[in-house]
Amino acid sequence: MFEINFGRSTTVAVLSTTEIMDLIPNRYPILYMDYVDEMTPGESLIATKNVTINEQFFQGHFPGNPVMPGVLIIESLAQAASILILSSPQFVGKTAYMTGIDNAKFKRMVKPGDTVKLHVEFGNLRENMGTVKVKAVVDGKLATSAELMFVVSPEDKSASDTEK
Repeated sequence: MFEINFGRSTTVAVLSTTEIMDLIPNRYPILYMDYVDEMTPGESLIATKNVTINEQFFQGHFPGNPVMPGVLIIESLAQAASILILSSPQFVGKTAYMTGIDNAKFKRMVKPGDTVKLHVEFGNLRENMGTVKVKAVVDGKLATSAELMFVVSPEDKSASDTEK
């Protein structure tokens, strides 16, 4: 990971899968992102999900016409949002939970071979809760967009890990 300074904001470039797993609790088979392309903590993030025919969900959704389920596109966006949220100074070491979805729109199917760019921008933020605006883009075209609501646990996850 390295930093690029553009004026007053710092862009953190490329988090690997291992670094992503250091931030969020998701693991295979429910980790739906390969890497983070760029991130400006407290502002925005772009991550990548490479969709392959080997994904477990393609076995049943749908045979002969594999399509990534919309709920898993939203989950991918929520995971990307968690990375942005938990990289913000006030939330480092905590856990974020999605509490709602507004205005979800599905404009394009996501199929095997697609590279999905997951875009996240902070919306409103109040203490330990807020909103993020998200969109999934394939080949420069909008596939899915939504606004996600979240709450961040006041508990430090590293403290709860040591209690076990």
